[in-house]
Amino acid sequence: MTLLSSDDLPTLAIVLGGTLVATVLRAGLADARVVLHALSGTFRHTFDADLVRSELAVQIREIQQDGLLRATPHHFGDREFDEATEAMIGHRSLAALLTAHEAHRDRRLALAGRAARTLATAAELAPVFGLFGTLVSLGRLPDNGIDRGAYMAAIGMAVHATLYGLIAANILFAPLARLVERRAATEEGERQRLIDWLTKQLEPVAHPAQRAAA
Repeated sequence: MTLLSSDDLPTLAIVLGGTLVATVLRAGLADARVVLHALSGTFRHTFDADLVRSELAVQIREIQQDGLLRATPHHFGDREFDEATEAMIGHRSLAALLTAHEAHRDRRLALAGRAARTLATAAELAPVFGLFGTLVSLGRLPDNGIDRGAYMAAIGMAVHATLYGLIAANILFAPLARLVERRAATEEGERQRLIDWLTKQLEPVAHPAQRAAA
């Protein structure tokens, strides 16, 4: 009895297909799209902290030389830092930069949370559809119990259906949920360190009076 044969494809389709359909029905299409977006970002490096730091260094030098009043915001492709530095220069305030950063952070964490919860839902549903596949497979048992080949095939498919449900839950969906959470936490840590560095560099320019008093 092999783990996956052509005879098992219908059972696998019941388990995975049923899990995915039930998850979409329970979570909604919007959250399904959030999951796809989160997974696409997880498997490719979408945030380059070193590149952002080098671009911000140029902006910092210009602000230190010309001040916030005459500075021109730079756009280099990262939406958060583009909008945050633009808000800071537009309002002549570090508080505006921090407000923009917090708004983006809250939005990213909310989306990552939705994706993780949806994948966790799939992990909960997969064993249920594994059991359903088992029942479907057992329904194929021969009535007379004489055909040994058909009997063993049905039992094998029933066992595999349960196994597929457990594998999908514990080796696919649950790990993906944790992967999304870890990826989001890592990116937020990198972004927060950049924000801390940026505000430290610009505090003397944004609050010259406080610097002089010190």
